[in-house]
Amino acid sequence: MDAKRVVELLYWRDVKTSGVVFGASLSLLLSLTLCSIVSVSSYIGLALLSVTICFRIYKGILQAIQKSDEGHPFKLYLDQDVALSEGTVHKYSDCVLARFNTTVTELRRLFLVEDLVDSLKFAVLMWILTYVGALFNGLTLFILGLVGMFSCPIVYEKYKVQIDHYVGMASKQVKDIIATVQSKVPGLKRVKAE
Repeated sequence: MDAKRVVELLYWRDVKTSGVVFGASLSLLLSLTLCSIVSVSSYIGLALLSVTICFRIYKGILQAIQKSDEGHPFKLYLDQDVALSEGTVHKYSDCVLARFNTTVTELRRLFLVEDLVDSLKFAVLMWILTYVGALFNGLTLFILGLVGMFSCPIVYEKYKVQIDHYVGMASKQVKDIIATVQSKVPGLKRVKAE
């Protein structure tokens, strides 16, 4: 999927497609809160297999009654090539490797305190995440993230002016607080005024 399709999906340009993707994803995540991933995967596979077997039998009975020679109902899909090409695998593995290396380099920089301010920001983030982790488990965060992904863009699109105004005010206050802290703590680098 390219970025344009993802944006159209998240901004609900095609309500039916966005609804199906959002509903299916949310149903999957909510079912994972009740059952293990093995059970959920097995139930999804069993449901899909039941539908395809019933459809295959139904089409076979119709062909026998109508004495037609249509063939296998899934022949079009069985004939399609589903193998990944070597170029595609290399392309995505190179992309994953580049992201992994960038992440490892950044984590090394933060944990070995190359820049004190960035390491302190990272420490504050980790401290905040300990509280988030105490309140929510990972699956709940995925559910909240999914709901946010499908609701925040459309809310922002409708209330862009008001949101930008308040975000600008909050950003200015945060910059003022950071500047005050940096002026009082010796050794911290100064933030350039924009």
